[in-house]
Amino acid sequence: MARIKYQEAAGLKVKRGRPAIGPEPTKAALARLYVRARLSLRDTARALGISKDRTLQALIEYGIARRPRTTKRGRLTDIPLALLKANIKAEGLRAHARRLGVSAPTLLEHVRRAKGGKK
Repeated sequence: MARIKYQEAAGLKVKRGRPAIGPEPTKAALARLYVRARLSLRDTARALGISKDRTLQALIEYGIARRPRTTKRGRLTDIPLALLKANIKAEGLRAHARRLGVSAPTLLEHVRRAKGGKK
């Protein structure tokens, strides 16, 4: 630590933290892979041959906005609540959930939340 303080006192630029793994990616390469091709952060890093942390650091440096983590909408949100309730009453909760490709607790929780029940 004394060496860093000496360098700071001498007016030299001091890099802190771990060094980034891999070369610095270009803004064009990041835009092409992450923005236009919509690759994930890890896949972008793999394509560029650098670490995901270095990729994230470069996104921040270049001012490229990160995508939100949740981009998928649930498949139950497109089905009207009245139709869900009618099908559950006709088929039963487990059978209808199986037909929709979700678990029974997930379907039950969706119906509760959609009608304004407890969380």
